[in-house]
Amino acid sequence: METLEKNFREISGRLQNASAKWGGVEILAVTKTLDPETINPVYDLGVRLIGENRVQELLAKRDRLHPGLQAHMIGRLQTNKVRQVLPAVSMIQSLDRLDLLNEIDRRAGALGIRMPVLLQVNIAKEPQKAGVHEEELEAFAREAASRSGVVVEGLMAVMPLVGNPEDVRPLFRRMRAWFDRLRDTDIPGANMRVLSMGMSDDCFVAAGEGATMVRLGRALFGERN
Repeated sequence: METLEKNFREISGRLQNASAKWGGVEILAVTKTLDPETINPVYDLGVRLIGENRVQELLAKRDRLHPGLQAHMIGRLQTNKVRQVLPAVSMIQSLDRLDLLNEIDRRAGALGIRMPVLLQVNIAKEPQKAGVHEEELEAFAREAASRSGVVVEGLMAVMPLVGNPEDVRPLFRRMRAWFDRLRDTDIPGANMRVLSMGMSDDCFVAAGEGATMVRLGRALFGERN
């Protein structure tokens, strides 16, 4: 707990300084491979959101998680896992394709809910990564926002792995430009309030370029075995 608290205090202060002109940034704790006993202390530090990559792992530990923590799905989601994940999360950050949109919309409608989602953008067009390309983004946003079973809350991106975080600053800047553009377009059904970008290695650059949320695992909890 002492190490976690030390990491959080240091990172949180630097993030707020970096994001001051944007009004601050929220920390989502990435908790894959961690047990609830390791995760739950983040609540006492003020963290309210956790992110999981795998549905089965989340389901296995959710009953032992602090009840004040809300889980987001941040990993690539298979359509056959949508039924299981919907009751377990408060947001799906990785909506990246039409067949997944169709399934979330269908399952959420059957439950009588509207699932908050972020549209995952492959801003660098990396072939090994999921996400909508820029050329398709506005059309996909309009399609998602038209569905009765989802609420488009914003955008998410995973940046390329680079040695120097400054190398991806232009990509963060483009993401913020898209976020502003879609928000200002005022698409019916799209709230556009969350821009989730930046992880442990590049979170300060992301915060400086307008992220509203950063996803931190190693920076908070340390290296994992």
